[in-house]
Amino acid sequence: MIRVILPSHLRVLANITSGEIRLDLPQGAAPTQRALLDALEERYPDLKGTLRDHGSEKRRPMIRFFACEEDLSNEPPDAPLPPRVISGEEPFVIIGAIAGG
Repeated sequence: MIRVILPSHLRVLANITSGEIRLDLPQGAAPTQRALLDALEERYPDLKGTLRDHGSEKRRPMIRFFACEEDLSNEPPDAPLPPRVISGEEPFVIIGAIAGG
């Protein structure tokens, strides 16, 4: 089971009351960022298009992914997740960046 932490504005959008959710990847799916985001969007359809572009499935510019104290935002979508994320020891953290001027 993979632990995911979402920012509050995405929790509100998906009607999630807890700060951390737990996801199982589909049986046989490789534990990748793509598989994790696919499972997240399947379970919470209101998140579809907020983390990744609808057509290209590229990460939205103001969304960042972190795990094990590392920024995974620019990792290829099919790169394996860190072992400590796969085991549930560490969460996969999604952060909405803030910009202003």
